[in-house]
Amino acid sequence: MDDVRDAYGRLAEEYAELAFSPEGMPEPDIGLVSRWAEEVSGRVVDAGCGPGHWTDFLRRRGCDVEGVDLVPRFVDMARSRFPASSFRVGRLDELGVPDRSLGGILSWYSIIHTAPEDVPRVLGEFARCLVEAGFRVEATTSRVDPGKRPYAAIVARRVPGV
Repeated sequence: MDDVRDAYGRLAEEYAELAFSPEGMPEPDIGLVSRWAEEVSGRVVDAGCGPGHWTDFLRRRGCDVEGVDLVPRFVDMARSRFPASSFRVGRLDELGVPDRSLGGILSWYSIIHTAPEDVPRVLGEFARCLVEAGFRVEATTSRVDPGKRPYAAIVARRVPGV
């Protein structure tokens, strides 16, 4: 992950400039995250928040949200761009929150650079933060926009009462 952190750190300004604001994202993406924000209860972490645009989007919709990113430069930029939102440096596999303390985790294109053998560790950390027993998948979507790579999303919730 050091290589990923360093590469994004070198390109942070360019990435932030190219990263769309959530309002500039495709409508299905905005709708998906908006519906999720309306239904989630409790504290939320935007895991791999980058320059902070989704974190602020969630905050403006009433979520108690904190953005966490591996790249210190992204966290600095996010704090500067969105001073009303909370951000800190952290790792996907070590979110730095107590067990079962989160109502939700947004991980928007955050796991894409994780080595396949490390994905279970990241998802295990997400489960630890949400609930010990795991997730209930509520919806999956996929699409291919012209000229773009394939896209997929999974909406999963912690199992109530576990």
